[in-house]
Amino acid sequence: MTSKIFKSIVSVAVAAITACLVIITGVLYSYFGNLQQTQLKDELSLAANAVEQMGEGYLETLDSDRYRLTWVDTDGTVIFDSHADVASMENHKNREEIAQAFKHGFGSSIRHSTTLTEETIYEAVLLDDGSVLRISVSRATAVVLIWGMAQPIALVLVIAIALSAWLARSMAMRIVEPMNKLNLEKPLENEAYEELSPLLRRIHAQHQEIKHQMLTLKQKQDEFDQITGNMKEVLILLDNNGRIISINPAAKRLYEVQKDCTGDDFFTIDRKQDMRLAINEANEKGNAYFHTKKNGRDYQFDVSRIDSDGKMRGLVVLAFDVTEQVNAEKHRREFTANVSHELKTPLQTIIGSAELMEIGIVKEEDMPRFVKTIRREATRLVSLIDDIIRLSQLDEGAEMQTEDVSLKVVAEEVKETLSDAAKLKGVQVELSGDDGLIKGVRRLLYEVVYNLCDNAIKYNKSGGWVKIAVEETDNNVKLSVSDNGMGIPAEHHEKIFERFYRVDKSHSKQSGGTGLGLSIVKHAVQYHHGKISIESQPDVGTTISVVFDKV
Repeated sequence: MTSKIFKSIVSVAVAAITACLVIITGVLYSYFGNLQQTQLKDELSLAANAVEQMGEGYLETLDSDRYRLTWVDTDGTVIFDSHADVASMENHKNREEIAQAFKHGFGSSIRHSTTLTEETIYEAVLLDDGSVLRISVSRATAVVLIWGMAQPIALVLVIAIALSAWLARSMAMRIVEPMNKLNLEKPLENEAYEELSPLLRRIHAQHQEIKHQMLTLKQKQDEFDQITGNMKEVLILLDNNGRIISINPAAKRLYEVQKDCTGDDFFTIDRKQDMRLAINEANEKGNAYFHTKKNGRDYQFDVSRIDSDGKMRGLVVLAFDVTEQVNAEKHRREFTANVSHELKTPLQTIIGSAELMEIGIVKEEDMPRFVKTIRREATRLVSLIDDIIRLSQLDEGAEMQTEDVSLKVVAEEVKETLSDAAKLKGVQVELSGDDGLIKGVRRLLYEVVYNLCDNAIKYNKSGGWVKIAVEETDNNVKLSVSDNGMGIPAEHHEKIFERFYRVDKSHSKQSGGTGLGLSIVKHAVQYHHGKISIESQPDVGTTISVVFDKV
């Protein structure tokens, strides 16, 4: 801006000085020309009076190198010329000033030389005898005068330009300096030119608008970061060149990325072929889906194209952890297969025994044994169906009525119910501890205690013992069921709570177990947000503990 101001001021100064020189030269030249022409007329008037009185004798007495006098007869013949031989001169009747004088009494003209460096002024007057007296004088043209003054003019121009340049630079600096000192962060606090006030107010208004927009954007960005930061799902935004715009913490954990990878090519963190194919498909069709395993878990990826104004702007990569769904589907298939098998076994026994009895192969004395088998298998079938129904109810997660329940009271009821089974097995059952009041579903808590105690009795040895203990702390209630039975090897500890899992299948069939008891325990404990643990050694015994939050 300083340079523009400087150039503008210097240009104006040079143009003004040049114009002034030209105008002054023109005015002075015109003025002195008019003055000279007036003087020439005066000289002609005097010469005309003298010629009329004295004739050619007067003209011959004149000696002037400055003025030229020419006397022309009525027919245009030159009678006398002070600077040339009249005999060699042509007829002057048609000369402009001569013709005007013959016609009007006076005549004037100006003629230039062929080089345009000189011009001649002619004045003519008609004498009483009808002849014409002409006087002329030569002078340099304006171009010659200016050329003759070139050196002083150039000197004046140089001095003027230098002075103008210095003044222009100083003025430009003074003009620009306040503008350079403007505080655009606080435009209304500046003391600058009054002409800048509208601009400063506009800048202030724009600052306020930008500040408001930035605040809104920050709020939206914070909301977006909080939403995506708390998402369990993986979320990655890509631009149309495949570079990462945003990546949430879940995605960083999935790809084990520690640094900020915003701006990096997405394929630097996921080089798998299925992802490349999905991105290509999404670019072409708009969406793509695929399943894959990462870090030992199952994920479903959804890649979607983002379009705006008819153009592709980027991609959204979403990934959902579907491990639980996959496992649930796997367990459902296994459960269906196991249920079919478990239901088929007692049914086949019942049908086989009934067919033998129907066709009369069974002897009379064996009839009670076959009836007992049918009843035992039917009872086992009913127990199995009841357990399946309970597990289905727990899987559905339906709301059940809760109440204050004493675990010790429930344990006493279970002890009473299983007393006959314990006597038959030769196992002594003991109960000790606190009241253990918790908020829960009484029926489910009864199932927990019953199944734990039932297993402790079934898989015990003759003469063994089962100890039920209820312990209260400030924050929770702990139920423990211990026995000194056959115990469970360590490799089976995590699996015994799975449906239909049996450590010793032959012994389980002999004991009449359905394989669902501990699975019911696990789900019932989870329903009450409790924790279950096991300690067991083969031929030493087993202790299963359940911890519930206190009321």
